Order: sequence, then C-alpha cells, then structure tokens
Amino acid sequence: MRRGRLGAALAALGLVASLFAAGPAWATPDPGDQPRTPKEASQQDRERTRKAIEKGDIPGVDEVVTSDNVSHVANLPKGALQGNNTDLAFQGRYAFAGNYDGFTVYDIKNPEKPRVVSQVLCPGSQNDISVAGDRLYLSTDSSRSDDSCESTTQPATEKDSWEGMKVFDISDKRHPKYVAAVETACGSHTHTLVPGRGADYLYVSSYGPDATYPDCQPPHDGISIVKVPHRAPQKAALVDFPVLFPDGGNPGDDSEGGISKTTGCHDITAFPKLRLAAGACMGDGILLDISKPAKPRVIERVRDDKNFAFWHSATFSENGDKVVFTDELGGGEAPTCNKETGPKRGADGVYDLTGKGDKRQLTFRGYYKIPRHQADTENCVAHNGSLIPAKGRDIMVQAWYQGGVSFVDFTNPEKPKEIGHFERGPLSDEAAIFGGAWSAYYYNGYVYSNDQKGFDVLRIDDPRTDSAKKVRMKELNAQTQPDYR
Repeated sequence: MRRGRLGAALAALGLVASLFAAGPAWATPDPGDQPRTPKEASQQDRERTRKAIEKGDIPGVDEVVTSDNVSHVANLPKGALQGNNTDLAFQGRYAFAGNYDGFTVYDIKNPEKPRVVSQVLCPGSQNDISVAGDRLYLSTDSSRSDDSCESTTQPATEKDSWEGMKVFDISDKRHPKYVAAVETACGSHTHTLVPGRGADYLYVSSYGPDATYPDCQPPHDGISIVKVPHRAPQKAALVDFPVLFPDGGNPGDDSEGGISKTTGCHDITAFPKLRLAAGACMGDGILLDISKPAKPRVIERVRDDKNFAFWHSATFSENGDKVVFTDELGGGEAPTCNKETGPKRGADGVYDLTGKGDKRQLTFRGYYKIPRHQADTENCVAHNGSLIPAKGRDIMVQAWYQGGVSFVDFTNPEKPKEIGHFERGPLSDEAAIFGGAWSAYYYNGYVYSNDQKGFDVLRIDDPRTDSAKKVRMKELNAQTQPDYR
C-alpha cells in the first residue's frame, strides 16, 4: 500500500486511533513477510475434509465452536498489518500483539470490547514481542536490508544483512518510538525477558545455521544475551553468547518426521522467582540456572527421540514442580492433529521437576494432545500457551493453530485432560491454508488469542478455573512466568 491508500484503508476500518511507522517515513508491508500462499489440497484430503464436516466430526468451514464452559466474547479482524499474527504481551489495560508486519497495541480495559490504540509498521518476521515498563522488545528473524522499520527482505547470503532485536519506547501507547537495535547471530526467532538489577536481559533464541550465511555460521550452539539498561534503553547491547551444547546437541535424524538436529534454541521460558528457565531447543529440552541472569547455566537435559520432532516451547506449573514442553511437529504448517499422526506426536510432554540445585531432574510423565481430530486441510500442532493461576490445580491454556484453543488440566501429569476448548472450522475444504491461533494466554480473567483471523477474546467459566479470576497482574510476558502464589 502506498501512503494515500493506507490512510484510506485505515479510515475505512474505523478502528485505528493512529498508525505510527517507526522510521523516518511510511513503510510498506514486505511481500516476503506476508502469510503463506494457500496450497491446493489433494483430492483425498478434500474428500476427507468434506465427509468429516458432513458427519459432524469437525465444524463447518470457518464455523466457530466452543465447549459449554467457554465463550467467544470478541474478535477484531486484522487491520493495516496483514502479515502472520504471532505472540502477545500484556501491561495494565493494554495487550501488545506481534505480527510479521509490526505490532498492534490494543486497549483491553473492557475485554469484551477491545479497541486498537495504535499499529506500528515495522516488517520482519517473527516480531516475537515482550514488554517491561516503558520498553517493548521485538524479535526480527528474517534477513533485512538494514535495522530500520523501512528495511526490505534480502538474501541471507548478503554480507550486510541485518537480523536481531529492536527496542521501542511505549511510554505513549498511541505513538511508540523506535530507540535501539542490536544485531544477533542468526537473528532472533524468539526472545525471553529475564529481569536483572537495573537492566533487562534478553535471551535470544535462534537456529538454522548455514555455512553460506555470513551472519549465521555453524556451530550455533547457544543463545545471544542482550542487556538493556532500564534508564538508557538506547544503549542496549550484546553482552554474551553462552554455549549451551558443548557436545553439539542432538545430532538429529534426517528421516521424514524425524528428530531435529539441535543448532540453537527455539524458545525459553524463565521462572525468575525460582531462578530457573526451561529451554525448548529443537532436539533437546533443557533446564537452566538463571540465578545470574547474564550467565545462565544448563543443569539438566532431556530428549524424546521416539515421539518429539522439534522441542518448541515450555511452561512451568504454578509451584514449579512440573514443566510442559511442546513439540512443533511439521513446523506449524502440517495437519498433525489427525488419526494417522496419533496422540503422542505433535503433542505436549509433561515432566516432573524434582531435586534441588544442580541436582534437579526432569522426568517424563505423560503426553497431552487435543482429543478433537482436525481436517487434513488444517495446520494443527501444539503451540504457545500459558498457565491459568487456578488455586490447587495445574491448568494451562494453549494455542493449536487451526486446532483452536485448548484448556488442559495437567494436575495429574500422567493423565492430562482437556476441560474446555474453542475452535474454528477449516479455512477451506479445497486448499491447505495456513491459519489458526498462534498464541493463547490468560490475563486478568480472560484469554487472549492472536489468531490469523484477528484478535480473539475468550472467557472460561468453570469451577476449576474460577479462583484464577481473583489474580490480577500489572504485566505479563508468558515466557517470563510470574509467581502467581
């Protein structure tokens, strides 16, 4: 869109209070960071999808279905940012939603009537997002021409390509300001905010080194650590690259649907109160001691070479005695929530966490996967979720792309079970279209989901979760897990 058309489009939406392009001029959404192109489904997949709809096994095309205890209370379609919707963060009355084209600030003072406050056009996948005070952090994991918000896609083989972390000032939610950028090796697929004395530390996860990429040379066996001084965020800088896998990590398996080779981490969830973090690192799951935020140490490591293809993310239980790891089988684009894939692949793995200090151990207890089979035209796999602070229970809410949003009770780690759900029917019965919920997090009584259909707000009314409504947070980054107790 050129400037005139963009302004007209925003006026027509009637939703956006202001659009701020974080750069010297209006930026243009980058075609290289737009949603995936639909792929024509095979005749067999089309027939299976239509039969499943006719039999009532799955919802109809784009039909919204919920369990009796879950209500879909609001949806705001995508506005000016038409890229893939990604992660979420929260602060006070605001939600911050990442998108491949930038990020959106929502006013959620009335959760059932959210409204757009501002949209920042700053292309560069994935735009994973977190907030702390007046600071907002944004991950860039695609090769860009420079570190500005007017950058364009360019081949990663170019020596002057840029990827890494961006820092914004959000003291004025209507007009965020871009204040700093830090380049990191192999970019920033995701990042985790770990609070420190006088500074935020960002554990930057990235992977996929290729000898032909000047800025992403193997071995890539650790994480980048960026330090952001609270009083001078413009001085954000790379301070270390700790090696987490001195042995090179899981060597992987090249067979179809095999185990990923470990070349870094995908995501890390910190639990600052316990001075611990759980890392999902492709072919490995790890536990980190973060008592010194600038010097994380691996103290435990586990693998599941039978059923886990790609260790994707992690969530601690409320008291930290369990960790739920997710397996992103198929990279988030495959239909893995079907009978053929089964209940143990593309699922969650629930682990007990026992012991003290460096003798802590992770012990596998059980798998969880949504019990509702999805169509062969729907991408579906375990994805981003967060804890629901229900008293006396371990309950989380989790996004499953086109599998929707699932509420799961893992109090008994050997028998985790779904207690509620929200989902839409397939986007098409003709083509395989990338879609669904990327992230779903509980915040102050409601669940917010960044879906490819827009910003969804859900409410669960269930005696097992009602106690959580009394817990009020001033800020939430799901990958910086608070001590709800």
